[in-house]
Amino acid sequence: MHCELVVPALFASREIPRLPALELLVARGRATHADAGSLEEWLAEAFSIEEQPLAAGALSVHATSEATDRDTSWSRADPVHLRFGAEGPMLVPATGMKIAKDEADRFLASLNDHFGGRASFVAPGTGEWCVRTSFQGEFAGAAPVDLAGQAVDARLPGARQAAFLNEIQMVLHDHPANRDREARGAPAVNSVWLWGSGKLPASAEGPWHSMTSNEPLAEGIAKLAGMRARGLPANGAEWLERAPEEGRHLVLLDQLRGALTLGGAEAHAALARDLDAGWFTPIMEALRADRIGMVTLHVPEAGTSWETTRSDLRRFWRRVRPLAAMA
Repeated sequence: MHCELVVPALFASREIPRLPALELLVARGRATHADAGSLEEWLAEAFSIEEQPLAAGALSVHATSEATDRDTSWSRADPVHLRFGAEGPMLVPATGMKIAKDEADRFLASLNDHFGGRASFVAPGTGEWCVRTSFQGEFAGAAPVDLAGQAVDARLPGARQAAFLNEIQMVLHDHPANRDREARGAPAVNSVWLWGSGKLPASAEGPWHSMTSNEPLAEGIAKLAGMRARGLPANGAEWLERAPEEGRHLVLLDQLRGALTLGGAEAHAALARDLDAGWFTPIMEALRADRIGMVTLHVPEAGTSWETTRSDLRRFWRRVRPLAAMA
């Protein structure tokens, strides 16, 4: 079995702690290099999706729909908190707000009630919302998690798009669910980040037999490519219990995305340690035991991948180095 791990934002911090299992896999493996880019760019390239920019909205809806209308354009409308300051609005993405499912349901019910037939909102995930509008709204740009903690330009290029966003913000302002959130000290969901517009791509293809991820966009791509998609289990040991003996399988571990800007170097380091103990250690042990034949690690923002086989682990002369030296 060939296990491939995609780990965005691994090198986001220069204060990466010692990660024994991952450091061993990297030290003994063979590195290959490609163009650095975002996770979305990596997925588009890996799955040979020609339509650009990547239609994140339509693909996310496809993940949870029995049938997706290929003629309908969707956009991601991810919930965010905009904190206004001297440098402009600072963005807090859904990963930094812990939105519960019942809260997401209440927000979307109000938005759908307000807009009626002019717009339709759905939530493939509690922090991943999508919208279909009655006008051609083209919303591009980066995913909000990659803009976490940054001053952003929340203005939209067209008057109609700007008016649409203003209406959304009015519905969210003083929403009962936001009053509940503020009462417990949680940031209000006071806007959405519109991005990833487009229709479902004509096709997607890749060498993998399955995709494991908690990101609806990745699940939608896997479904379009005709491969099995499932949610991320708690750790690598649980994944191995359910994984087949053969085949090539892709696992998206995106827990580090946004961690540095939302929680600082300590939060990034803590999550990295959790990944090493919970995922890289059992994967490395399975490689050593020949349960896995090959492990490949992809870090999209670095444009680097490492490929490691069981025999590579015996290359003791390849000295293990701290990952911080690569950041």
